Amino acid sequence: MEILLPVSIALLAGLLLSRLAKVLKLPAVTAYLVAGILIGPYLLGALGKAWELPLGFTSMENLGKFNLFSKVALGFIAFSIGNEFRLSQLKKIGKQATIVGILQAVITTLLVDAALIVLHLIIPEQFPMEAAIILGAIASATAPAATLMVVKQYKAKGSVTDMLLPVVALDDAVGLILFAISFGIAKALGSSNPDLISILVDPIVEIVASLSLGALMGWLFSLCERFFHSRSKRLAVSVAFVLMTIALSTLEFHIGAVEVRFSSLLVCMMLGTIFCNVCDFSEELMDRLDRWTAPLFILFFVLSGAELELSVFADVIIVLIGIVYLIFRSAGKYTGALLSSKWAKCDDNIVKYLGITLLPQAGVALGMADMVKTYFGQEHPIATIVVSITLFAVLVYELVGPALTKMALTKAGDINPEGKTSARHEHAKKMAAKKAESAQN
Repeated sequence: MEILLPVSIALLAGLLLSRLAKVLKLPAVTAYLVAGILIGPYLLGALGKAWELPLGFTSMENLGKFNLFSKVALGFIAFSIGNEFRLSQLKKIGKQATIVGILQAVITTLLVDAALIVLHLIIPEQFPMEAAIILGAIASATAPAATLMVVKQYKAKGSVTDMLLPVVALDDAVGLILFAISFGIAKALGSSNPDLISILVDPIVEIVASLSLGALMGWLFSLCERFFHSRSKRLAVSVAFVLMTIALSTLEFHIGAVEVRFSSLLVCMMLGTIFCNVCDFSEELMDRLDRWTAPLFILFFVLSGAELELSVFADVIIVLIGIVYLIFRSAGKYTGALLSSKWAKCDDNIVKYLGITLLPQAGVALGMADMVKTYFGQEHPIATIVVSITLFAVLVYELVGPALTKMALTKAGDINPEGKTSARHEHAKKMAAKKAESAQN
């Protein structure tokens, strides 16, 4: 009752609101996020708590019970993105994607750092230097989930889409390195004995360990698939391996002074990459997996919407810093993508529109903010500002980002302006064609 009823309400709320989004020509993912806000702790959830009715999620603590769904959904999303790293495709755009993926993230961090450091000099007491440096690195992170959902919903195909998914995947690895360096600098500013291992070694170990674990699981996955021939059993094996990989990526341990941890996104991306390049029927299996995971992805975005902290708008300083962050991060992503894609001699559409598709921000950024909170303590001023600004940005970007991604891909010609065809209409056409054929015979 405590789990199944809220899950069913979340799914239905997301689905029903997606019908309104279709009328308004907005991506379905935006509808799911808005549905989450509506049934979250600040609106229907609060009413439900007061009236003792199951109208939604009553508190943030109540939402914590559903973290498993979010972790699993992110794992499958990362696995799907990993399937875009096919060697045949990478031979064409691999060099360009690498240049764009690295440079746009670095340019964004530098631009946001510069703007926030100036803001720190203006209001030093309310906005510490450490927070400014950390937020600059968090700005580099792009949310793969919302981007992938828009691409899948509209079946986007073209030069911008081909470049977008590898860049988003690479962005996470680059973002982790930038965050580790910036976080290390921030810790060093407040410490007389900075820990060089945590600054320089730990982030490299995390990336190498994540890619190694993902590669190992991908190889085992491809071996295991050979023992099964029916589509249903192959699908079951795929689900089992993704779940197993998500579970293993939560491990943490020490080797001497070095902390070894894994990024579940990078691990699952590498799992998908190895699988799609080793298994000769991976494309067919991915199509079937997409159908299986559709309700899970809807639930993930509704939960994400419910978790958005509307209370961040109550603090004027947070809103001011948040607006500066939004403006300069958006400028950094757009300018960084434009300059780097020009330098890499990419297609004109990529130069014009790629930067707009890189605006969504969510899971990875929130994970970085959570690390800051864990290190400094929840009540520490630096942690409070970093977490609040990240939540502020996620709230805005997750609501606006998918629509901007759709607009950019449409203008680039990667999305058919007519949109998707109804499955019911397609079925009716097929049945009519069969009847006509039988009548002729």
